[in-house]
Amino acid sequence: MTAARNWKSVCAVDDIPLLGARRVARPRGLPVALFRNAEGGIFALLDRCPHRGGPLSQGIVFGDSVACPLHNWTIGLDDGCAREPDSGCTPRFSVRLQGTAVQLDADELATRALDEPPPIAPGNRIVVVCQ
Repeated sequence: MTAARNWKSVCAVDDIPLLGARRVARPRGLPVALFRNAEGGIFALLDRCPHRGGPLSQGIVFGDSVACPLHNWTIGLDDGCAREPDSGCTPRFSVRLQGTAVQLDADELATRALDEPPPIAPGNRIVVVCQ
């Protein structure tokens, strides 16, 4: 028998732009990105591309995918995995709609993917100065 999920309301569905994203902060770990596609589907992924750590919440949503803003990798919203020819996955989070409320599993928010390094914001480049 599986344990009942502990659902937590994080926003209203209308708070997520159509073909856009909204970030949900967590006490520990990187934020979770909520996505809404053209059909109104809601998806939740760690806000970090598996390639170079780009912030997926800043990407372009199309179909059931999001394009990473750094290098245009296509990441599936349903499974968090890069589409061929690229490879790698970002953690996915359980999400559901309860009326107009978007809910995430509170236990997953507290425990999943806490050790991932932060995303690299577009335009922010690390410059190493050698002397």
